Amino acid sequence: MNNYMIKIQYDGGRYSGWQKQGNTTNTIQGKLEELLGRLLDERIEVNGSGRTDAGVHAICQVANFKTSKSVNCNELILKINEYLPQDIRVTSLSQAEPAFHARLNAVKKHYRYRIDRAEIADVFERKYALHLPGKLDVEAMKMAASVLCGRHDFKSFCDNRHMKKSTVRNIYKIDFTEENDMLIIDYYGDGFLYHMVRIITGTLIMAGQGKIDPEEIKDILVSGDRKKAGELVSAHGLFLVEVCY
Repeated sequence: MNNYMIKIQYDGGRYSGWQKQGNTTNTIQGKLEELLGRLLDERIEVNGSGRTDAGVHAICQVANFKTSKSVNCNELILKINEYLPQDIRVTSLSQAEPAFHARLNAVKKHYRYRIDRAEIADVFERKYALHLPGKLDVEAMKMAASVLCGRHDFKSFCDNRHMKKSTVRNIYKIDFTEENDMLIIDYYGDGFLYHMVRIITGTLIMAGQGKIDPEEIKDILVSGDRKKAGELVSAHGLFLVEVCY
């Protein structure tokens, strides 16, 4: 079997997330598997580096698939993009080592959350940033974020109540960038739990609004209680930026 790595860019606004589901064909994985199956005339399983939720975007999602066919990568990528919806693009396709697996071999992920702080929402950013008018104390948010960096049990920041696997993750760093009215938060870690980035963002916003003290983050972590963390912010401001191997 030949193994191929693909990199995908997508606007997740009108899709039900990355992962294929039994009750809908409107997923990124589902669209790719259906199309590749037709083009290669065999059943194809696409393995993504991770699941992005409904409404979440990807600047660079990574996946792999295996096929009995030996394909011309340049020709196949053109065919794929010819038939894919315009809000999904395969940006790279290359042969991978036989043992490569996009999820199991990933060692680092980079997510980005965008917050539009302008009084009047930017029309052209409305699908790609959370509109949150008013001042945010970014220094307080940075202090709160610093507590989250490192290896911790992030059970308080996970929406999967029936999680059987470990909820311990390592956040390498959280960066803040201010571009006029846009606040950009970049998260780098070895992996992220279900809704983890969006819950952390909601918690950092609370710190920025003065609703919690940055020092309270320690207690939230230790508690393991989802109810003590911030609200789940909307999906449309979140992007998967990069996956490292």
